[in-house]
Amino acid sequence: MTSDAAAQEYPGRDLGLPATGRGSIGRPGRRFAALAIDLASAVLIGVAFFDYNPIATNVTFALLQILFIPTIGGSPGHRIMRMYVAPLRGGWVGLWRPIVRTALLFLIIPAVVWDSDQRGLHDKIAGTVLLRSS
Repeated sequence: MTSDAAAQEYPGRDLGLPATGRGSIGRPGRRFAALAIDLASAVLIGVAFFDYNPIATNVTFALLQILFIPTIGGSPGHRIMRMYVAPLRGGWVGLWRPIVRTALLFLIIPAVVWDSDQRGLHDKIAGTVLLRSS
C-alpha cells in the first residue's frame, strides 16, 4: 500500500462517512470515556438508591442505554462526549436496536471486537454506528 493510499484510509470511509468532524466515526478515546461516564452514573445511582445492589446497577446501566439512545440519540455518556448512535441506513434508531446493542454490551466481547471502521460487533449486529456530533 502506498503512502497516498494509506492516507486515504480511515474508519468509516467504506460507509461513506467523513474522516473527521460531525458525522465521522466516534474514536476509541471518546467511546471509552462515554462508557466510563455511563458506568459511573449507574454505580452512583445504584449506591444512592439500591444500597449498591449489583443487579440494580446493571439494570440502571441498561436503562440508561435503552431509554436515552432512542430519545436523545445516545446515552448520557455519548452525549457528553459529543457522540450519537445512528442506524447505518439512516432514520430513527427505534427501540429494538438499543435493546440488542445493550444486551450485547453485557457480553463484553462484541464491544471489544471491531472491524476496520471501528464499529464494535454489537453495533454491527444492531445495524448502528456511533458518530461524532461535532
